[in-house]
Amino acid sequence: MLSLQQQQHGGAVAVGDVRLHAPQPAVLGGGGGGGGGDWLGFVGRADLEEPARNAPSPATFLLPPAPLDDRAAQPEPKPKPGQLAGAVDEERHLALAHQNYRSGKYREALEHGNVVYEKNPRRTDNLLLLGAIYYQIRNYDMCIAKNEEALAIDPHFAECYGNMANAWKEKGDIDLAIRYYLTAIQLRPNFCDAWSNLASAYTRKGRLNEAAQCCRQALAINPRLVDAHSNLGNLMKAQGFIQDAYSCYIEALRIDPHFAIAWSNLAGLFMEAGDLDKALMYYKEAVKLKPSFADAYLNQGNVYKALGMPQDAIMCYQRALQARPDYAMAYGNLATIYYEQGQLDMAIRCYNQAIVCDPQFVEAYNNMGNALKDAGRVEEAINCYRSCLALQANHPQALTNLGNIYMEWNLISAAASFYKAAISVTSGLSSPLNNLAVIYKQQGNYADAITCYTEVLRIDPTAADALVNRGNTFKEIGRVNEAIQDYIQAAQIRPNMAEAHANLASAYKDSGHVETAIISYKQALQLRPDFPEATCNLLHTLQCVCDWENRDAMFRDVEEIIRRQIKMSVLPSVQPFHAIAYPIDPMLALEISRKYAAHCSLIASRFGLPPFVHPSPVPVKVEGKHCRLRVGYVSSDFGNHPLSHLMGSVFGMHDRDNIEVFCYALSQNDGTEWRQRIQSEAEHFVDVSAMTSDMIARLINQDKIQILINLNGYTKGARNEIFALQPAPIQVSYMGFPGTTGAAYIDYLVTDEFVSPSCYAHIYSEKLVHLPHCYFVNDYKQKNQDCLTPVCPHKRSDYGLPEDKFIFACFNQLYKMDPEIFDTWCNILKRVPNSALWLLRFPAAGETRVRSHAAARGVRPDQIIFTDVAMKNEHIRRSQLADLFLDTPLCNAHTTGTDILWAGLPMITLPLEKMATRVAGSLCVATGLGEEMIVSRSMKKERLNLL
Repeated sequence: MLSLQQQQHGGAVAVGDVRLHAPQPAVLGGGGGGGGGDWLGFVGRADLEEPARNAPSPATFLLPPAPLDDRAAQPEPKPKPGQLAGAVDEERHLALAHQNYRSGKYREALEHGNVVYEKNPRRTDNLLLLGAIYYQIRNYDMCIAKNEEALAIDPHFAECYGNMANAWKEKGDIDLAIRYYLTAIQLRPNFCDAWSNLASAYTRKGRLNEAAQCCRQALAINPRLVDAHSNLGNLMKAQGFIQDAYSCYIEALRIDPHFAIAWSNLAGLFMEAGDLDKALMYYKEAVKLKPSFADAYLNQGNVYKALGMPQDAIMCYQRALQARPDYAMAYGNLATIYYEQGQLDMAIRCYNQAIVCDPQFVEAYNNMGNALKDAGRVEEAINCYRSCLALQANHPQALTNLGNIYMEWNLISAAASFYKAAISVTSGLSSPLNNLAVIYKQQGNYADAITCYTEVLRIDPTAADALVNRGNTFKEIGRVNEAIQDYIQAAQIRPNMAEAHANLASAYKDSGHVETAIISYKQALQLRPDFPEATCNLLHTLQCVCDWENRDAMFRDVEEIIRRQIKMSVLPSVQPFHAIAYPIDPMLALEISRKYAAHCSLIASRFGLPPFVHPSPVPVKVEGKHCRLRVGYVSSDFGNHPLSHLMGSVFGMHDRDNIEVFCYALSQNDGTEWRQRIQSEAEHFVDVSAMTSDMIARLINQDKIQILINLNGYTKGARNEIFALQPAPIQVSYMGFPGTTGAAYIDYLVTDEFVSPSCYAHIYSEKLVHLPHCYFVNDYKQKNQDCLTPVCPHKRSDYGLPEDKFIFACFNQLYKMDPEIFDTWCNILKRVPNSALWLLRFPAAGETRVRSHAAARGVRPDQIIFTDVAMKNEHIRRSQLADLFLDTPLCNAHTTGTDILWAGLPMITLPLEKMATRVAGSLCVATGLGEEMIVSRSMKKERLNLL
């Protein structure tokens, strides 16, 4: 009886994980051993592989050499001469049918079999052969029909039940196939091939133990059945019994060293173990023994790919296609190589051919979508992803990739929907979680963003990108220590990840570890010298500790970076808050603010909200009743912060007959007296810290706010996207940020004529509203009245200050100092020997460098005095111990200037052009001591010498 083996094609498995916004690949499969299997490979930036899994041997067809019906065994009457000639002709055609079948010439075999059928339609051996031929040409219905004809003649024909089961298995009815295999075995218990094929059917149902038992039963009947040994090995491997699998393959090869399938399966075992050299050697042996072994060529190509030998992989895939021209997986894996090499046209062509060969190949649709998207053919890419989803509605990679496209189109609601859909159908794919977290973070939904990033890390604890992103979120909400831990872990996982080192540096700086921050920034730049953010942030950090080495060159580099980024419409690496303190052109500072304002508008647009309907910007009478003007203040600084120190009483001092005040707190209650005071005195105080930005904007609009005031600008904790959503008819910038917002959605900047003279209106995007006197309000009359008492409770000796010297002081943060102004101060100290300069350790890391700079300029060590930063009330009172405050021109003393003037300490300042350089002058004018202002550097030196 003939035993003919049909090789099956392995299916494809879709798994994968890529970084933020990368295309989500589906995984293309490839045969692992004799019967095929799965190869896991990735398209995109994260390239991972797993070796093949080997499928059990395929169906076996059984053909008897002669009829098996009862009549065939009985003596026949002597034929007449004509009958004898017909019988001989019938046998000749049947023999030719068998011969062509064995040679794979199925069409010729079918012609001869049909001749026999026309002469004798009840010949069961011919019906069995016809069924086998129809199976090979994939006409499973005719295969079943011919076997049913044979069974109608001989109901006990076991081979027909076995072959009919094979056809039903291919049609997808595994349960019916199992039933027919069992019937065949019941008719003939020692039916070896039926046991083997029943094992294959059980495997398809996931019933691996029963499948293994069937293989063992086949081997009990025929211990030399190499297919059964090989298939049992596959089953052992699938259950994790690797050594048992190895023994099965070795036994098959002991019986038949030329059994190519066992060599291929053995290769797959070594591939999964990571021994690629042995895997390659055994795949080569398999194709040497069987040059038409398409699956082995495919997996040999996969090994070459894993070894980083793409050209050899291409050659193997091409040989697989020569052996099997309709091999969809070979086209798919070939396309993957071309994709990774950037040959997008070739990749698209091969993916398309894979789909022609197998229109149900969902992964090919998805991966062709990735290639089309990278080629700029986005609409075609969308069609591919949708075709993939039409075949498999819960395909997570296609859902994620569609989300990525909508994200790039700024259709955030649609993108989020696709990411959520992907998350709902899989628990092992991190990309949609990561990308959804990005959306949540941009919307101010930090809690859900952190939850998503944490889930990414549960899936893959080594996901350095997710650690950095979660660290960024922690840092943004003030959980700096947790951010530091995430950045450190990311850098340990990927030591060459420049972003991890740069973000770690920023977190160190925020937590006061400035020297450590400098080291981390420099490490980031060693890894990536062209890292704009690290370059700009390193410059600012060096400024914070007065490290002025290469300062001018670094500022030139940074200005070049900024101008290049603005020209390329890229968000500048220098933030607007830093730009106000840098020696850069005011118009460049305006452009920086405009770019950040545009970025806020982009974030706002991602909420997908329709334009708000605004109330009238001025109060109107309703049913004859007088209505009050509704004013809203938005800030993250309602607490222990300079803004609250200055404005604490403002919110409760409005005329309640005409104005209704709302305070929207972006930060949580810090439990301080400052927060409690504002909360109790404001007419309406709303903690919106747990709300997303779009929810806050809706609330403001529902409260019918007519004038909305931004007290943050571009300072820490700001949520400017709220203002970009324009929930109020009039929107104003005030106090928090001493510069232009560059935002079309901010109508007015509240300032004064000195700080923002009309002749400088061109460096502002807002209309200027000039308050009389000074715009920079303070609350000290209400909160620090005791400082006006003539007797100071502090003595110079309390702070190491000499009693007999003239004390110059500067209590600004050290980043506001620059070498030129420090030169001026040092020259004065040398010309006035009986003087000293009092500075703050703000930060402490700057003290050593400042002392070194002073010594290099010839200043005695005892003329430089540092003290620690003090609590607010003590800071104001002890300011009286100095004789003259020296302001910093590039960025003035603002809150600090208010502190020292309230303490009665005179100040000398130098107004320049930008707003931040003129605030101290406005404060001086407001005190009635405007003559202390200096209009030029030469006049400043003369005035100081005179004093």
